[in-house]
Amino acid sequence: MEPTDSAAVPASRLRGLAQSILPPTALAVAAAALGTGVCRTLQQGRSLFPHGTIGWSLAVLTGLIVGHLVALGRDRWWGGTGSGAALTLATLLLFGWLPAVLVSLAVVVLVGAARRHRWRQALLHGSVDILGIGAAALVLAAFGTVPSVEHAWHPDNWELVVVPRIALAAFGYLLVTRALLWYALTPPGAALRSVARPALVRQALVGVALLGIAPLIVVVADHRPLMLPLFAVPLIALDSTLWIARVRAEEQLRDRLTGLPNRQWLLDRTWSALDEADRAGARTALVLIDLDRFRSVNDTLGHLAGDRLLLQIAERLRQALPRGAEAARLGGDEFAVLLPVADSLTSAQRVARNLIGALGSPLDLDGLTLVLEASAGVAVFPDHAEDAEGLLRRADVAMYQAKRDRSGVEVYEARRDGNTPDRLGLLGDLRRALDAGEVELHYQPKVGFDGHVAGLEALVRWVHPDRGRVPPDEFIAIAESSGLMPRLTEYVLETALAQVARWRAVGLEVPVAVNVSPRDVHTPGFAGAVAGRLARHGVPPVALQLEITEHVLLEDPQRAADTLAGLAGHGVRMSLDDFGTGYSSLVHLRRLPVSELKIDRSFVARLAVDNEDAEIVRCTVDLAHSLGLCVVAEGVEDDETWERLRDLGCDAVQGWLVAPAMPPEETTAWLRARGEGGPAAPATPARPQAATSAPSAGTPGAGAPGTGTAGRPHTGGAGGRPPAVGGGAGTGGRPPAVGVGAAECVGAAGTGRAGLADTAAAAGGRAHTVAGRGGDVSAAGAELVAPDPGLAVSTAAAPAEPDADRVT
Repeated sequence: MEPTDSAAVPASRLRGLAQSILPPTALAVAAAALGTGVCRTLQQGRSLFPHGTIGWSLAVLTGLIVGHLVALGRDRWWGGTGSGAALTLATLLLFGWLPAVLVSLAVVVLVGAARRHRWRQALLHGSVDILGIGAAALVLAAFGTVPSVEHAWHPDNWELVVVPRIALAAFGYLLVTRALLWYALTPPGAALRSVARPALVRQALVGVALLGIAPLIVVVADHRPLMLPLFAVPLIALDSTLWIARVRAEEQLRDRLTGLPNRQWLLDRTWSALDEADRAGARTALVLIDLDRFRSVNDTLGHLAGDRLLLQIAERLRQALPRGAEAARLGGDEFAVLLPVADSLTSAQRVARNLIGALGSPLDLDGLTLVLEASAGVAVFPDHAEDAEGLLRRADVAMYQAKRDRSGVEVYEARRDGNTPDRLGLLGDLRRALDAGEVELHYQPKVGFDGHVAGLEALVRWVHPDRGRVPPDEFIAIAESSGLMPRLTEYVLETALAQVARWRAVGLEVPVAVNVSPRDVHTPGFAGAVAGRLARHGVPPVALQLEITEHVLLEDPQRAADTLAGLAGHGVRMSLDDFGTGYSSLVHLRRLPVSELKIDRSFVARLAVDNEDAEIVRCTVDLAHSLGLCVVAEGVEDDETWERLRDLGCDAVQGWLVAPAMPPEETTAWLRARGEGGPAAPATPARPQAATSAPSAGTPGAGAPGTGTAGRPHTGGAGGRPPAVGGGAGTGGRPPAVGVGAAECVGAAGTGRAGLADTAAAAGGRAHTVAGRGGDVSAAGAELVAPDPGLAVSTAAAPAEPDADRVT
């Protein structure tokens, strides 16, 4: 069954319609009841109000209460006073509903006359009071009690059985008046959870007052009417108590400095908005806003100036709110904006950007012009969370992501949230894996165009006992956001240096690069800790290279510069990773003590087909060389890209085309097969020289160095790129098999471009394969001899994966 149009009307609109109808309806019913009562009383020849001393005493007491309410200086609120209610109920018990209505109307009319701008509210209160008095009178009539001026209900006739009668009458009066006023005056979707608790407490106090004071007024009016005005003192005290309770309740829901609602109000109001959105099938958005670098204002100008600035921010936020939105201050320099109805994620993000733009306009503070930036996070119901707390937490996650990325506004993304239950469990498992040594390092070579291995990059791998291989990007992001990153970096450094020491002990002197995060660089004593580990493992500083990104200079430039200078002083070389993807600038290149620059794979991937990327790479290479830096290209996966990088003057490459990231044992065999073992390559770039001669492709080699057909030197093989393993000549442009003597590596496609695979020899002379991009290729019919049987191992590897998984 299709829903009708009326069913699709939001609940807030229905309530708004009811609120617009309620005041005139209550006024009409009250006027009709009052007119009918007055007419019948006059027709029957009865009095509308008591005469004599008791009548004047009630009038004086009513006047004192009116004067108190006027002097109170506040609007008469539906739960704020109890004096009028106590006097009205006492008059009802003694003389019936019509004199009680006249007392109530006297209070409402006189207070309304004193506040002319509130006459509509006075009419509503008067009408609701009449209906409440009528409800209490009906309760008494149900028990057979119908007092009047001529036949008063004297307390001399009261017994214990009248207590429930009086209590029910008071309850009926409170229930009708407070419920009607609550519904009529509370804004649609208001935070009923926050309002209900203190309101119920106040109404309980009013009920106790009615039960305690109203019967006493009746007794005194019946026996000593001249003493009635003295009741003004306890009634005024009752009002003061209720007013204090109200103020305290409002303080619990308001920010004292800005007057905006606080976190408790926001949560309760969000719950109400989510309920309405769920019924209407709509979206609700929550925008969390935090001022950037506000602490510097407090530190520079003082906290009083910071408070005045927050007042301006709060006022500007109020003025920038779209229709229907509500703002709150959560504390410090953090604000929130609730959008009860959001058309889409895009519209919520647009509202957030408008708010950020409004807050970013110049502010005047004590003669100073300040420009503050802010970051905002957006979370939407039901896309991101289905409860108020979850929506607030995920908006907070998005906001901090916007701060880290300096993007201004971010929408929540689950993949970037390191605090989901699943990721929290993964975080605990990662911590245990580090303690148990279950995290592994694989090593991916960086190879120059002359075939020389420029170094290895340590890449972290983790095989979870239940989930299997966990993508490095996933668990590294968790470590970054949780504070586990220093522990992970320490583990990687310790493991890598231990492996470097083992390699150097057997004559393999290849430098290893380890990625470090900005948090590591900002950690005090990091440079000394690295130097200590080098000394403990007996590894010279030249054998270690640390890869950093430009983000290290964004948070605390001075501390980062001091740490990097300390590392350089210890002789540790540094490489600038992912160049071109962050906040790249010549200033950074000049300030950072780096010896190598790595071009990000995003520029390398389309190098062969995108002239703009090629021009960016060319300019980067020229710039780096002019500064004396070596240039390494990441993500090289095909021969065309290799050729283009060689033509552009790049110094080394890294990627699947050369070799995948391999475990230590396979890396050892790979290095041995290439004959590596000399001293580390120099840090300064060496331009490759063109070859003077080249044998034709497919000529068997005898293990001696040869030249490639593309016009650049390498250590063996023909076909336009250096061999990935070993020193014989290959056929068809593919790398030759490892070993001494002639050997042909047979490729599936025969072209050396689509089915590349590198072969290595094991101790028994059997050929084993290293997985390449196009599949495994065996050395058919070749007798392979390992250079060192003691280090010969099988190099059969798991399928290679992209090497985008850095430690950071």
